[in-house]
Amino acid sequence: MSDHTLNVDLLIIGWGKAGKTLAAGYPGRVALVEQFRTMHGDTCINIACVPTKTLIHDSDTGTPFPQARDRRDTLIDKLNDANHAMLDDAIILDGRARFVGPHTVEVTAGEEKMQVTAPRIVINTGSTAHIPDIEGLDPGDIPALADYTTHTTNSALFHDSTSIQHVDPLPEHLLIVGAGPIGMEFASMFAGFGSRVHLLNNRPGLFGQLDEGIGAEVEKSLTARGVEVVEGELVRVDKQDGGVRATLQDGTALLIDAVLFATGRQPATTGLGLEEVEIALTDRGAVQVDAQLRTSVDGVWAAGDVNGGPQFTYISYDDHRIIAPQLDGGDAPHGTDDRVAVPTTTFLTPPLSTVGMTRSEAEDAGYTVTVLSRKVADIAAMPRPKTVGVTDGRITFVVDSSSHEILGAQLWCIDSQELINLVALAMRAGMTAEQLRDGIWTHPSSTEAFNEVLKGL
Repeated sequence: MSDHTLNVDLLIIGWGKAGKTLAAGYPGRVALVEQFRTMHGDTCINIACVPTKTLIHDSDTGTPFPQARDRRDTLIDKLNDANHAMLDDAIILDGRARFVGPHTVEVTAGEEKMQVTAPRIVINTGSTAHIPDIEGLDPGDIPALADYTTHTTNSALFHDSTSIQHVDPLPEHLLIVGAGPIGMEFASMFAGFGSRVHLLNNRPGLFGQLDEGIGAEVEKSLTARGVEVVEGELVRVDKQDGGVRATLQDGTALLIDAVLFATGRQPATTGLGLEEVEIALTDRGAVQVDAQLRTSVDGVWAAGDVNGGPQFTYISYDDHRIIAPQLDGGDAPHGTDDRVAVPTTTFLTPPLSTVGMTRSEAEDAGYTVTVLSRKVADIAAMPRPKTVGVTDGRITFVVDSSSHEILGAQLWCIDSQELINLVALAMRAGMTAEQLRDGIWTHPSSTEAFNEVLKGL
């Protein structure tokens, strides 16, 4: 940042999945601004998808937490090297970006400032952890991302999903506030590492919207793993004797070693100066975009979590597909309004994957449905769970009773993160349940379950 001005063809703010892919593929002069040096590579690689799933895997294989943490860090270092190589031709600016004009951004790094001008700008700043306002909790109690480095360990009492990955020592007793996908993944993970885990849930049941009692079965599985699900709301925390006294709304007090707040994420728009250039925000603080991800300022797009869409890396990757042709005046191949059958996975043991509608959602939409559901342990045609010793789970399909169109599926079983992609593809291709049922699949594989579960049509 020795120069004070820079003109480029494309400016990307934030090193997210969409941003780095656009930067690597654009033929013109590209600049990419990243606020944190430790976030080069994007959230997924550094603090989310890849590192957490690495830790989850090691918690299942009996690896002690310190060794698992080291393996996580080594892997992230290798991935970051590959990411830097991918962007060899881009100009990388470490600093904080702020709009000072519709197509001019000021980048600040310490005492240095630079103005970057571009006819095409992509806002790709992602999201940040949402921490609720709890009595006794100070903003500085949770380690800041700015202070985080890949190999940092810390002994803080309060954590978000980033800092907890390097907690030291491993908490003997951990309270996780929030029983969404992030909370449940960390609950399963830390129970696997040997922590006593309380998972605080302020909603009725886990995955209460899913069909055939899957939520109750998941809760039973987590309990067997060593997770205690507690219904309630945290209202106060007090530091005492090197730990925390956590008080719930009903007066229950828990004495614990550490608290993880897994209470959702919010679009990272603070400090970008969007209001000064009239880039509109939604009521929830996301950058407002149309179906082609265009903001209210011509030539400025928003990709990834910051635009308020589903917070998944693969959605950010699809965002790049929508934006890329537009950068040189072309048309988007599709829009966010025609995405069909987008799958999700919560990486429990076994993982829980879903796509499409549940029974109640389909009935509310006017369908007459047939629900086909089997416990994994009872599926004779699916030997793989027995060979790997993971027989918990249930597979459920929601099918239109007349056309036999697949309306949705909930797969809680070994390999579900792979199976759900096949189901989603079948839904996008308009296949019937019979066509999926009658597929010829390798043996022994988890896919064979479809042959049996869908027999009931």
